[in-house]
Amino acid sequence: MKKLIFTTLVLILLFNPAQAEARVSASSAALATEIEAKKIDNRTQILKDYLESYNSPLAPYASVFVKEADKNNLDWKLVASIAGNESYFGQMIPYNSYNAWGYGVYGNNVRRFSSWEDGIGVVSRALRTEYMDKWSATNIKEIGLIYAADPRWASKVTHFYEQIESFEKKVSIEALSISI
Repeated sequence: MKKLIFTTLVLILLFNPAQAEARVSASSAALATEIEAKKIDNRTQILKDYLESYNSPLAPYASVFVKEADKNNLDWKLVASIAGNESYFGQMIPYNSYNAWGYGVYGNNVRRFSSWEDGIGVVSRALRTEYMDKWSATNIKEIGLIYAADPRWASKVTHFYEQIESFEKKVSIEALSISI
């Protein structure tokens, strides 16, 4: 009789809908957390592949773009998009300048950086402090009003920004796997 009561209690506890739902919810939450933890930040690879498609000398520095964007609270595509507009991703720059952004380049004045890393870092910090924080610019158009004399600058930068976004979506779709 004790065995029957014990077995009945165990079955009630095991098959109690409320407890079963709680166990399923806990399992789902644990699974979601595990999936989130395993999510790979593929921004660097996406940007590297995109820049390589242009034969850009900036491609090996994709991780620097992402690191500096995160450090300066910028969108990771912004600084690369500016380089696309200003120098076709570093392919047409003033001699020995490492300046793919046209930053500080006007008339006979050429701002030179010591390396691509230096240029990415300086431009990223300047966008945050000198354009966004100081002038409250919140988007490419507002940055462009301060950054460039060309009234079409923002639309040109946006063109490259959207290309990177499209490239990112294409890569994401290709990476999807079907599994059950």
